[in-house]
Amino acid sequence: MRYGATDRESDYVEDRRGRGGTFFPRGGGGTVIPIGGGGRGLGLGWILLIGIGCLLLGINPLALLTGGGLQVPDMPRPAPRSGAPDLPGLPGQPGVGQSGDEMGKFVRRVLADNEDVWGRVFKAAGKQYQNPTLVLFSGATHTACGPGQSAMGPFYCPLDQKIYVDLSFYDTMKRRFGASGDFAQAYVIAHEIGHHVQNQLGIAEAVQQAKMRAGSEAQANALQVRMELQADCFAGVWASLNEQVKSRLEPGDIEDGLNAAAAIGDDMIQRKTQGYVVPDAFTHGSSAQRVKWFRRGLESGQVRTCDTFTSPDL
Repeated sequence: MRYGATDRESDYVEDRRGRGGTFFPRGGGGTVIPIGGGGRGLGLGWILLIGIGCLLLGINPLALLTGGGLQVPDMPRPAPRSGAPDLPGLPGQPGVGQSGDEMGKFVRRVLADNEDVWGRVFKAAGKQYQNPTLVLFSGATHTACGPGQSAMGPFYCPLDQKIYVDLSFYDTMKRRFGASGDFAQAYVIAHEIGHHVQNQLGIAEAVQQAKMRAGSEAQANALQVRMELQADCFAGVWASLNEQVKSRLEPGDIEDGLNAAAAIGDDMIQRKTQGYVVPDAFTHGSSAQRVKWFRRGLESGQVRTCDTFTSPDL
């Protein structure tokens, strides 16, 4: 990816690295993903709860009940900048103990690009985008969703609207799953920001309520997979619009992103970690599904193409 010394770095970063491995659990109600899976359809309780979510999005829930489906609000593409300077950073939470390491600078620049793109996209749709905070940590840390640990991988906590990343995850991606390259690393951050976009649009709350009312773990996981695939699609939308506005991509970047999406599919991870695949235990989608939805967002650059909830074929 094309980044230079003059590119803006986000101020919405907390650097907790080097603070040791202790954490201080707080409250509950995080984004815990249960083990299990399945492909059963939505029950009446799910439809009613997602209908409530539709109201939050300004959507007529009757469209869902009559087969129209849950339509993600369209957000037009921002206009190219034509050489205009970077947008100024919004006042936020300055990074604590920020270091001059190259990886730290890179993730701050990726976060800044996400702020610029999603801010413009939401504004074009008459909405206001609230920037999430990126927390860099090592080992373990506290979150509003409970203790966060490196073994969990990068994750988003909707209760504090923060994304938590231990940068050692990128070494794991490269060493164990063969996913490397700076765009692969940017994709991981963009996916978690995709969850923040879902939170901002009210989708996350609607799905969480539906999962709580699900009749089985398998039904809850079926919704979770659709949630994760939509975040992949949103990551692709960001990459598409960011390229249009800032021309960041270099040869091989797209391949790196697609390889990363494939590398962290549930089937690939299960093969690497336990030697066999259990589809009923999927929580994020297969490699093929993750590649498909990331590519869909990348090729369309349109949020409305990311409706994973009513798609009959994931």
